[in-house]
Amino acid sequence: MSLVINLAFLSQRPTGLTNYALNLIPHLKTCSPCLLSANKILWEPELSVHSIASSLSPDRGLNGHLRRLFWTQFSLPRLYQKYRGSLLFCPIPEAPLFSHCKTIVMVHDLIPLRFPNRQSPLSLYFRYAVPQVVAQATHVICNSESTAADVMTFCGIPSQRITPIPLAYNSDRFRPLNLPRQNYFLYLGRSDPHKNLRRVIEAFSQISTMVDSELWIGGSPDPRYTPGLKQLVTECKISDRVIFLDYIPEADLPILLNQALALVFPSLWEGFGLPVLEAMACGTPVITSNQSALPEVAGNAALLVDPYAIETIATAMKSIAQDRGLWQQLSTAGLAQADRFSWKKTGEQTAAILSRFL
Repeated sequence: MSLVINLAFLSQRPTGLTNYALNLIPHLKTCSPCLLSANKILWEPELSVHSIASSLSPDRGLNGHLRRLFWTQFSLPRLYQKYRGSLLFCPIPEAPLFSHCKTIVMVHDLIPLRFPNRQSPLSLYFRYAVPQVVAQATHVICNSESTAADVMTFCGIPSQRITPIPLAYNSDRFRPLNLPRQNYFLYLGRSDPHKNLRRVIEAFSQISTMVDSELWIGGSPDPRYTPGLKQLVTECKISDRVIFLDYIPEADLPILLNQALALVFPSLWEGFGLPVLEAMACGTPVITSNQSALPEVAGNAALLVDPYAIETIATAMKSIAQDRGLWQQLSTAGLAQADRFSWKKTGEQTAAILSRFL
């Protein structure tokens, strides 16, 4: 009997979920997992990888997601049986319903339930499917105490069936590189409304005449939101000071973070907030939200702001740009805070949970 891990969701352009899996899996070797994946990213030789269709990837857009959900319900249970599974680990909340599979699922956030969008298929999935997935799971892993509280609130799962295990960062990649700092504030992530980019832009516009700096926005453009953000930049008359960078490969992130004046990440809600941790690991000061899991990640090593208060975000940006002592204090504190997180710890804690239910 074996541990089967469903990795059908992996993307060739890694973002948060894919990076989580790629960093976690090498630390689960003690569980002798059977990996189901179409991703061509190289795994360690001692890991057993069984190829599945590449058409299930999020790289294929909505059709890829829909094919994967269908595959999860009808093909995955058969593969679980084929590889003599005794436990199925799903690193995202996608698992067979009403099947013989014994599952442990990872919930990264329930943001589509907190900020529902009736026109979004993701909101529909989280409203109708995710509560069933976690209700049928033998155990639920979450990436923070905040997400665990949401799983209890929105899905009615008792605390004894939930284990929060924080994420981590690649310490070989995200570290101080002793590069010259440049005068740009950096945002990394999607442009969904809950990411709060409109307020970040408005806050920057308030200090743009007082501080010689730019705002760089990194993340794949979204036709639903990016045009409106660019229009706001034009209306604020700061087009010459705001740069939209598109998707940034992970290999380029450390240099971008190391040279930034600060990371500005006052999201309305995050399940964890990996950019905050990666920025601190590079010695880059962080401005982030006092909501959700972000204080768990940042501790006392960042400027925590009310994400709904534009003036507060603007004041934090101005302070970091003008106060060298504050900048150095946050840089030093961030490095110490980042040292508390590692993929080894995350992997060992996850392996312990999986072994308990194998």
